[in-house]
Amino acid sequence: MTQNTYDYVIVGAGPAGLQLGYFLKQAGRKFIILEAGPGAGTFFKQFPRHRKLISANKVYTGYTDSVRNMRWDWNSLISDDESLLFKNYSREYFPSADVMVDYLQDFAQKHELPVQYDTRVERVSRDGDFILRTTAGETLRAGRVVMATGVSKPYVPDIPGVEHAELYTEMPTDPEDFANQRVLVVGKGNSAFETADNLIGTASRIYVCSPTPITLSWKSKFVGHLRAVNNNFIDTYQLKLQNVMLDAKLVRIDKKDGKLQTTFHYMHADDEVEVMEFDRVLLCTGFRFDASIFDDDCKPELTIKDRFPAQTSAFESTNVKDLYFAGTIMQARDFKKKQSGFVHGFRHNVESLFHVLETRYFGTPWPSERIAATPDALAHAVLARANRSPGIWQQTGFLCDVLVRSADGASFEYYENVVTEYAHESEFGRHKEYYVMTLEFGLDIIYASPDPLAVERIHKDDVARAALSTGIHPIVRRYSYGQLQAEHHVLEDIIPEWDEPEFHVSPLAQFFASAELAQAA
Repeated sequence: MTQNTYDYVIVGAGPAGLQLGYFLKQAGRKFIILEAGPGAGTFFKQFPRHRKLISANKVYTGYTDSVRNMRWDWNSLISDDESLLFKNYSREYFPSADVMVDYLQDFAQKHELPVQYDTRVERVSRDGDFILRTTAGETLRAGRVVMATGVSKPYVPDIPGVEHAELYTEMPTDPEDFANQRVLVVGKGNSAFETADNLIGTASRIYVCSPTPITLSWKSKFVGHLRAVNNNFIDTYQLKLQNVMLDAKLVRIDKKDGKLQTTFHYMHADDEVEVMEFDRVLLCTGFRFDASIFDDDCKPELTIKDRFPAQTSAFESTNVKDLYFAGTIMQARDFKKKQSGFVHGFRHNVESLFHVLETRYFGTPWPSERIAATPDALAHAVLARANRSPGIWQQTGFLCDVLVRSADGASFEYYENVVTEYAHESEFGRHKEYYVMTLEFGLDIIYASPDPLAVERIHKDDVARAALSTGIHPIVRRYSYGQLQAEHHVLEDIIPEWDEPEFHVSPLAQFFASAELAQAA
């Protein structure tokens, strides 16, 4: 039996494991990535079942800046190799999942990442270090473990008779297999509607059911809610084409005479309970994290119906020190609010996690740029980032930039892509004066409108009412020892680019100048 010791063992060679591996290799750390499958991106070899990604691949943006273009490239990982931009692999706006598999394999190979394939971890224990045992009998030791396995198991709700349903992970995808059948699809996420849309032409009736109404992504601005590319089914419901959407709880499933009798408890209709008969029930209720490989003394606590590992703002387990999480399981921190469950969100989370690890374990300062403590210099630095950064653009409000005044007061250190909550809980938040810059939507204002596509916008030069901006815009907040002192909204811009001297730059410089006066007082 062999035994090797590492600074880090990363479990999983999907996009998150490879992204963290890229940063760790640049830093010269001793690590290994263990992957159960024969190649990188094993998840994408099977999912989504209908093989079409819903992550945007916008090739033509009008800009030549590859960093800014990552705002509209939802598939590429962060890298210094521009040949590893996803546009070089597909020109389709919604690419095939097969292309993602090829891309991830190339990313691992071109960066010569230490990935050990066909290596399944069967047990994780601890005796100070973590001890990982593989099914091949190999034992590895690590000071830190990063789980990048994603949500590898289907989430099966506790419904009597649920064993009669077919899982999304196993159901057939050939529409002819459902010809002239009555089909119930359980769930109202993208996998449910992707499945229903596939069956519109063959199933006699399709019912889509969950206790809560659908939420459309163009309304919530959360890409995990129902996307337009998957919502054709709504037309067939509203236009009476034998398909139905139910806001109801599935109470039980009973098998009788070769049919499935399903009992529903409606969320409206005066709490009506109804029994309906179907030929098939398809379970499209999502996935969950698998914690079964951990010994009890290092098993991470779970959250959100035990679907995700509970995490601190540093993506560390809330109950197991030195155990971290990367990738889609990071969404435990912003569930159904931001983009941590998706490549274009978690690639930036992973970069932030890397800097946390470097700071904690190797004393490497978080990279920063020194900015003169003058209102004009600060305003231009903040807006330059607001106009270019993909991290704070994708992770609105969740990631931020932090500006910390130096001890002599003559300058600020400018730190990029920090988890906003971590900024206040960490060393950043223990300073007398620091600023946090985020990009955010005026969501409360948007939701107050009965139609999110008909929101009243403020005039393009109404600087005095910038805080009422409904579109994405920069917000700069001044803090002292974690306590909010002042806040400034930069006027929204439809393009959006915040570079007009009169409406964007000057008001922000005045905000910084007012802080200088407050400091002097």
